[in-house]
Amino acid sequence: MAKIAVIPGDGAGIEVAQAGLAVLTHLNHSRQLGLAWEVFDFGAERYLKTGVALPPGQIDIFRRDYDAILFGAVGDPRVKDNAHARDILLALRFQLDLYVNFRPCRLLDDRLSPLKGKGKKELDFVVFRENTEGLYNGIGGSFKKGTADEVTIAEEISTRKGVERIVRAAFAWAKANGKKRVALADKSNAIPAHELWTRVFKEVAAEYPDIAAKHHYVDALAMQLVLTPEAFDVIVTTNLFGDILTDIGAGLTGGLGVAASANLNPDSTPLFEPVHGSAPDIAGKGIVNPTAMFITTALMLRELGHAEAAADLERAVEAAVAAGQTTKDLQGTLSTSQVTQAVLAKL
Repeated sequence: MAKIAVIPGDGAGIEVAQAGLAVLTHLNHSRQLGLAWEVFDFGAERYLKTGVALPPGQIDIFRRDYDAILFGAVGDPRVKDNAHARDILLALRFQLDLYVNFRPCRLLDDRLSPLKGKGKKELDFVVFRENTEGLYNGIGGSFKKGTADEVTIAEEISTRKGVERIVRAAFAWAKANGKKRVALADKSNAIPAHELWTRVFKEVAAEYPDIAAKHHYVDALAMQLVLTPEAFDVIVTTNLFGDILTDIGAGLTGGLGVAASANLNPDSTPLFEPVHGSAPDIAGKGIVNPTAMFITTALMLRELGHAEAAADLERAVEAAVAAGQTTKDLQGTLSTSQVTQAVLAKL
């Protein structure tokens, strides 16, 4: 029996977590998946009451006792600088060493494409974003802050181990899923340290002669994503560049309301998260799009060995979108709960 830790978090995260658990409950019973889960109240409300984002030892518990973490979203304007969000989400990513941020970018229906002449056939790629190094490590700071002479420094970290393992993950996934192209996005023409990425990419690519490997500078790749998205199957890149490119991917495939992610390490407890954030401007109004959570739940099911149930859920989501049974951001008129019921009906 697989055991799942569910962290709804804040705002929209709470609403989409409820929707995700509704479809997970249905699939668990109808397909006899043998899943069990426990809901944790880690988020702004608890932090404001206790001053503690995650209890001491909690990550060790997740690592030892749980097979997956299903995450909603964290972020609340009542918490200064969203300190609790960093202490929860970044702590989970870094301390569980979830070095792969896997982002599928697949158009669910041709009418949602913002690109003329580009539809489901052309808009279908994945991004492997390095998730534990890069510029998001908080290394650096400010000197003479608030003065005319202020200096700020942020340092980017790339290790041979970190670069090689994310590049290998991208090629291994491409081979396992019948993909023929892997692209690297770096900025080695302007950032000398990125030569490590270029060199490792070339070395690993040599081990996969049946996969076409192509190196791009990230600015050029961003342009090509908009002009010829069909040229890409798998993209591997740095933490910062992956953050940017995956938002482009979301924009090309329906917006953040359909953007799912998996944070992975085969030797640790994976975390699955829709990437739209807590959306305090629309949270609590019943209009949050649960589609990203449904796709995220499918990613989790596939990782837990339930590929057929995952495919069933993905087909149900795609059918609901095709039927126009969506929230406003996808040109529909339904509420969060109505979209959930539509997907359940398709299941």
